[in-house]
Amino acid sequence: MGDCGAAGDVNSNVLVARSTGDAQLDKAVWQWLSWDKNQKTKEQIESLLQDGKHKELRERLCYRLSFGTAGLRSAMGAGFCYINDLTVIQSTQGIYKYLERNFSDFKQRGFVVGYDTRGQVTSNCSSKKLAKLTAAVLLAKDVLVYFFSTYVPTPFVPYAVQQLGAVAGVMITASHNRKEDNGYKVYWENGAQITSPHDKEIIKCIEECVEPWNGSWNENLVDTSPLRQDPLKKICDSYMEDLTKICYHRELNVQTSLKFVHTSFHGVGHDYVQLAFKAFGFQPPIPVPEQKDPDPDFSTVKCPNPEEGESVLELSLRLAEKEDAKVVVATDPDADRLAVAEQQENGCWKVFTGNELAALFGWWMFSCWKENCSQDADVRNVYMLATTVSSKILRAIALKEGFHFEETLPGFKWIGSRVKNLLDDGKEVLFAFEESIGFMCGTSVLDKDGVSAAVVIAEMATYLQGQSLTLAQKLVDIYEMYGYHISKTSYFLCYDPPTIKRIFERLRNFDGPQSYPKCCGMYNILHVRDITTGYDSSQLNKKSVLPVSKSSQMITFTFQNGCVATLRTSGTEPKIKYYAEMCVLPGHSDRRLLEEELQRLIEALVEDFLQPAQNGLSWRSA
Repeated sequence: MGDCGAAGDVNSNVLVARSTGDAQLDKAVWQWLSWDKNQKTKEQIESLLQDGKHKELRERLCYRLSFGTAGLRSAMGAGFCYINDLTVIQSTQGIYKYLERNFSDFKQRGFVVGYDTRGQVTSNCSSKKLAKLTAAVLLAKDVLVYFFSTYVPTPFVPYAVQQLGAVAGVMITASHNRKEDNGYKVYWENGAQITSPHDKEIIKCIEECVEPWNGSWNENLVDTSPLRQDPLKKICDSYMEDLTKICYHRELNVQTSLKFVHTSFHGVGHDYVQLAFKAFGFQPPIPVPEQKDPDPDFSTVKCPNPEEGESVLELSLRLAEKEDAKVVVATDPDADRLAVAEQQENGCWKVFTGNELAALFGWWMFSCWKENCSQDADVRNVYMLATTVSSKILRAIALKEGFHFEETLPGFKWIGSRVKNLLDDGKEVLFAFEESIGFMCGTSVLDKDGVSAAVVIAEMATYLQGQSLTLAQKLVDIYEMYGYHISKTSYFLCYDPPTIKRIFERLRNFDGPQSYPKCCGMYNILHVRDITTGYDSSQLNKKSVLPVSKSSQMITFTFQNGCVATLRTSGTEPKIKYYAEMCVLPGHSDRRLLEEELQRLIEALVEDFLQPAQNGLSWRSA
C-alpha cells in the first residue's frame, strides 16, 4: 500500500492509545481513519481496532487491490483490499494521473462512467455511489465526464468510449460474481479493456497519490458541474442502430411465431434486451417477472451466474413452458454474457455451453457474411478469435472455409485489443468468444456483449425454424461437418493462495526439478505449455507464442489422444478452473465414445494433478 499523505484530522492520542504494536499496521489504520468519509466503513475499522482484531485489520489494510482479468474486483467493505468509497477514489486519482501524462487533450476529450445495480447496505456502498465518486474525482480536476444517468449494460461503456472519442472509461460492476462483490473495469481509448503495461502503470500512479484530493469526496458534482454530460439517449439510440448491421433476416423476425423468454438475473439487462429485439423486428421477449427488475440481493437465485446452468434458470424454464416459448435467453447481471436454453422434442431443456453456442455463432456469422459479402470480398481478410482455453471449433471452421482464426490469452481484454489491431490493419472480424458464455458478434463493441448476442441467437433460431431445424439439431450438423469438439469445463474453490501455488509448482517439478508430467494416469502427454513461465515444449525454442502472464497460473497439456486440457486460476474469483476438449476430424461421429474418453481423462487430471482431497479443494456446487 502507498505511503503518501498526512495524518489528517484523527486524534493521534487515540491512535497511540490503541496501537497495534506493528508500525506498518498503525500507519495504515491512521491513514484509513484520516481519509475515509464513509461513516459505515470507518466504523468497521474502528470496531476491529477496538476489539483488538489485528490479524483482520492487517488483512484489510496492508494489501492493495490489483488489476486482474476484469480490472479491480473484490468484496465490498472496509479496507484497502476491498471495493469501497475510498479505494475507488484512490483508483480514480491514479487513473487521472496516468491519463494526464498520456493525453494532452484528456480534459477536453473526456471520460465515460457507467454502473450496474449492485449495493451493500452494511457498507453504505452501491455501484451508483461509487460511479458518482469516480466522476467527482475527475470533475473536480476539470475533466469532461460522460456519466450515465441510470444503470447500463457493461458493453455500453466501451461502446461510448469509442463513439464519444473519450480517452478512457470505467464501469462499476462485478458482473456475475456473488452479491457481496463489486468491481472497477477500465477501458482504454480503443474501446477495449486495459492490458499491460497500462494496468501496472496505473497501480504505480495510484500508489503515488493515495490521500484523497480536495473535491474527490464531492459526489454531488455529477448533479451540479457543467462538465458532466449524460450520454444515455445518444449512446442507446446509436447502439441500437449499429445493432441492425448484424440483422440479416428482419422480414422473418417480424413474421415469426417463435416465442422467447428473457431473464435479466436481477440486473440491468431487461430494458436493453427489449429494445434490441425491437431493433431486429421481433415482438418483445417475455420477461421473467421475479427477475426483471434490479435487485442487489439477487433474491431468487443461489448465485447470479447464468453459466451455472439449469439450476439457476429454473424460473425462466417454467415460465417458458407455461408460455409455450421454445427458447430462453439469459443475460447476466451486467448483461455482457449470455446463456441460452432450448426445449427439445421430448420436453426436456438443453442448456448450451459457451463452446456449443460459439459453434452456432461461428457458423451463423460466417454464413451471413458469405451470403451478403460483395463479389470481390476476400475470405482471407476475414477473422474470428477465441481465448486459448475455449473450444477450437472456430479453428476447424476456419480451416475448411478459408478464413483466419486466432487465439489470445484468457480474458476479453486480450480479444478486444487484438480485434482493434486487426481492424486498424483493414481486416474484417466477424466473431470472437470466450467459453464462459462471453460473445462478441460484429465489432461495434470490442468486448463481450450479452444484449447483441441475445438478439442474434433469436434471429438464428427464427431462421432455423424456417428450415425445420432447432438450434440443437443445427449444432449436430456443424459438428458433423467440421468435426466433433466435445468439451467440459468446471472448477474447484480454493481460498488459500499458498495451496494454489503449491499445486502448480508441483506440476512444474513433477518428475524432478523443472520437469513437467509426461503422462496423466494412462494418458500420454505430447506437449506442455506454461503461460506463467513462458515455456512451450511444442515450439523449437521452447518459448510460448502467447504472451507470458506471471501474475496468474496457467498450464496447458496436449495429449496423444487429441485432447487439450488447461488448468488455470480465475482472475476474478477464488477458483482453480479446468478446461478439457476432445477434437476429432469430420467422420469420427461416435459422440458417446468421445464423451466417455474425455470423462476418464478429466477424472485422471483431477486426481493426479489437482489432488482435491489432499489439497482441501471444494468441488463446484451448482
